Amino acid sequence: MILDSFRLDDRVALVTGTSRGLGQGAAIALAEAGADVVLLDRGDATETADRIRDLGRRALVLQRDFATASPGELASVVTEVVAQFGHLDILVNNAGTIRRAPAVDYTADDWSDVLRVNLDAVFHLSQAAGRQMLAQGAGRIINVASMLSFQGGITVPAYAASKHAVAGLTKALANEWAAAGVTVNAIAPGYMATDNTAAIRADGDREKSIVARIPAGRWGDPADLEGLFVFLASSASAYITGAVIPVDGGWLVR
Repeated sequence: MILDSFRLDDRVALVTGTSRGLGQGAAIALAEAGADVVLLDRGDATETADRIRDLGRRALVLQRDFATASPGELASVVTEVVAQFGHLDILVNNAGTIRRAPAVDYTADDWSDVLRVNLDAVFHLSQAAGRQMLAQGAGRIINVASMLSFQGGITVPAYAASKHAVAGLTKALANEWAAAGVTVNAIAPGYMATDNTAAIRADGDREKSIVARIPAGRWGDPADLEGLFVFLASSASAYITGAVIPVDGGWLVR
């Protein structure tokens, strides 16, 4: 049956940035599809873990601060997942940060902090997970890109640079690993009602101008991404790799 190809029974997923928002939604959706989930966060992901366990799935919470973690510390996460669960089948690189300032005023610290979290950590986790998945002969890596993987944005130069780079990294890893059964794709959310967009949504004029350009006529919700996370994590998407898929209510085609 076709629906069976979307099931994630006996799979182990590692999801970053899971205490709220898109990461929490992704982790719970993967668990609803049958996966056990490891939650990697700098904060408290206890609520997410409890909701996953309520579904009858296993959940493990690990803490790392991507702004300061070394490549070795990030690689050790994969080692711990495999030690606890025996394998790693799905990696969702969701954690991210944003700093807003005009480019002429943007500080070196803000630039470095955003690139470390949004790009460096994605590479180092993907590299470690990729080694494990290549050895297994199968795996799914899903990166969270952005509309700013396609556009430049306003007063977010480091964020735009990092998300363009995530799209490029997605394609580069897909090229190298597809023949071994490891797919690498990215989801590019449109304007989502999350903490990262709170400042924009609080600006009445900017908020209205954004909604006016979205054909769907509304901001996105983390639930709008859940089906795509499950699809890209499942065997149903086995012949899709290197894709950067917008989920934007039509923003890009307006």
